[in-house]
Amino acid sequence: MTRLATTILLLLSWGGSASGYPLDGYEQTGITRLEAGRLAQIGELADRKLPAGALLPGERIRLRLLEHPELELPQPDAELSRTLSRLPGDEASRYGLALLDLSDPSAPVYAEHRGGVAFNPGSVGKIVVALALFRALAEVHPEEAARRSLLRETRVVADEFILTPSHEVPFWQPGDTRVVRRRLRVGDAASLWTFLDWMLSASSNSAASMVLQQAILLQGLGAAYPPSIEEGRAWLEQTPRAELSALLATGLNAPLEESGLDLRELRQGGFFTSEGKRRIPGGSSTASARSLVRLLLELEQGALIDAFSSLELKRLLYMTERRIRYASSPALSEAAVYYKSGSLYRCAPEPDFECRKYHGNVENVMNSVAIVEAPACDRELYYLVAVTSNVLRKNSAVEHQTLGTRIHRLIERRHCSSPAPLPAPDPPRTEAAPPG
Repeated sequence: MTRLATTILLLLSWGGSASGYPLDGYEQTGITRLEAGRLAQIGELADRKLPAGALLPGERIRLRLLEHPELELPQPDAELSRTLSRLPGDEASRYGLALLDLSDPSAPVYAEHRGGVAFNPGSVGKIVVALALFRALAEVHPEEAARRSLLRETRVVADEFILTPSHEVPFWQPGDTRVVRRRLRVGDAASLWTFLDWMLSASSNSAASMVLQQAILLQGLGAAYPPSIEEGRAWLEQTPRAELSALLATGLNAPLEESGLDLRELRQGGFFTSEGKRRIPGGSSTASARSLVRLLLELEQGALIDAFSSLELKRLLYMTERRIRYASSPALSEAAVYYKSGSLYRCAPEPDFECRKYHGNVENVMNSVAIVEAPACDRELYYLVAVTSNVLRKNSAVEHQTLGTRIHRLIERRHCSSPAPLPAPDPPRTEAAPPG
């Protein structure tokens, strides 16, 4: 065995979320994946079928707290927090949980368990990348129609910023007999809206770096955006690195600060690819479960930049790809879920231990954020939730799937006259569908 093989084995997987725009959004956005998904649902294309909760039309997706701009995160409810803290069982000390029950918006209830514990948000930070682009769009084009046109018509060509690519993204054009899923390559071209979708639906680090690159170009060029491929490359090469880093920091930080969020509690530092980081250095990233629920609250109030940006972000987070991790809970199959997750696992040699995906023995971080709207029982259920965990040697995807069921049953018990029973702390587990 080589010296390299005997050193600590490092495995990184910050992506793997599955979400995406509503399937009827193809005409509006030009995201071809959506039309492929629609055709698959009606049996005209062989591809993944979706649960009932993933089939809402775009007009049904709305910001539910626009009429409640005064709503702030309440102080934690002691009894609900105690119940929430028991849901992870013996591993509770390795979780951070935050839960805002808005099923009755006039009487919101908040609970948390280690809600202020800081962690690296990983791919959840791609939400902030989307905000950087939406803010730059709003600055240059206050008119919503101009923003939609730019998102749909701007052609982005993947360049070296995507290196090294990781997660596969879907490729499909009208007339194709199947959806092809592969990693992005230099030279791949698509609309800006499609790159946003790839970043959030497939959690592609490469797509995220291209979106962030375009946000910087939009900030720097203003009304002259979009440039030609050659003009954009020249501008990035000729602009001093310190100036690019300053634009990067402004783009990522300003949407959060302007929404009243504290950068000490929530921030995204920079690019998601090594080449992007090398070309435009950034800073550090941090989050807590509490700060992420506060972010979701701001989104629902239309306070992330403006109502247009908040609604488009919510649509981009709507799950119309395979449900994974927390969102793969069977209890959520009929619920609309707006979701993002990220993971990181690291392994070191250990007797009788096999290093597998999402089973790290040195680090095994999994982060999930979700807005859940469930047409259930006596009252429609509606809640915001953020979960972070670092449970070693266990399948963190399955752990979050199980926790998703427990939290949903907890919310049902608060509002349903005949709720499903709360799962036992440690039920028998089955392997979740493998994350993308």
